[in-house]
Amino acid sequence: MRRIAVSLVLLGLGTGACLAQQTMPQTARQALLEMFFSKTAGTFAKHLPAVTRTALEKSGAMASLQQYSLLTAQMQTQEANFQTFETGSVLLSGQDPKTGQKMEVTVENDSLRGDVDDIVLSFAIYKDGKLERTAYMPQLTFSMKQEARVWKLNEISITVHLPLADPELLKAITEKMKPQSEAQAHVQVQPTTFAAHSEAQLQPAGSDALVIAAMKTILTAESTYAQRYANVGYTCMLSDLDGFGGGEPNAHQAMLINSGLAGGKRYGFVFTLSECSGAPASKFHLTAVTNGDSYQRKAFCADQSGVIRSSDDGNAANCFAHGTAVQ
Repeated sequence: MRRIAVSLVLLGLGTGACLAQQTMPQTARQALLEMFFSKTAGTFAKHLPAVTRTALEKSGAMASLQQYSLLTAQMQTQEANFQTFETGSVLLSGQDPKTGQKMEVTVENDSLRGDVDDIVLSFAIYKDGKLERTAYMPQLTFSMKQEARVWKLNEISITVHLPLADPELLKAITEKMKPQSEAQAHVQVQPTTFAAHSEAQLQPAGSDALVIAAMKTILTAESTYAQRYANVGYTCMLSDLDGFGGGEPNAHQAMLINSGLAGGKRYGFVFTLSECSGAPASKFHLTAVTNGDSYQRKAFCADQSGVIRSSDDGNAANCFAHGTAVQ
């Protein structure tokens, strides 16, 4: 009888321990690992804020983002040996058997404050057991926040540390730059060659096609906005068309274009909405002109008709007066 009683006690203790382990809440670190490395479908979306998930689903972008939840399977297919750790200083360790390179992701700081947890990660690459020096040392901060008792990825921050006084780093940089400098010293620049290429070198990063595509995006957003908010009509505030925020879309944040374009500056151009007239507004002007730091190029313009025009002199007023249609 004594043996039976002891056995029952041990069984009860074991069962209680298992139940406690099963009901133990997931940590922010475990949620982060599950989000990016779980093979289970839907785990990536599970750890996104509800408003972010809703916006991505409406835009149709969620399907393409689900590929990140299959990151583990992809790495295994590439024969890269890696391991994740839910505790300790190392979050992820991986090694390429072909090159012998080893990569480690280290947890520099894990600051839990109630329902918020900031996890700071750094990266290191080893070759033949020696740390490889890089020109910069980035750190990623994953800010996790609990939502309905589930840890969600609320924000990602990137910090780059550049140790300008590091002798080894300076040596590596100068050695890499030296061959390029010597090669440039032996090039004889002809005046005609410089004249032919100087204009191209001064061009801003965006091509006309990119600027026109951005114009089309804004025009489409304006049309949708006027239909959705019929009492307002067209808007003359790009921020009203902004596509990132919390809660439901509204007249001051319609979630129709991305925040970069809503800021008004893209590809070396400044995009502006103006001339909204009527209540509700039935007209508007959209212009795209180069900013003060860019080489002068065409000006682009359009209105509620949807026709995009351009003016070679870069003048927005001339674009509306006698610009050439580009579509």
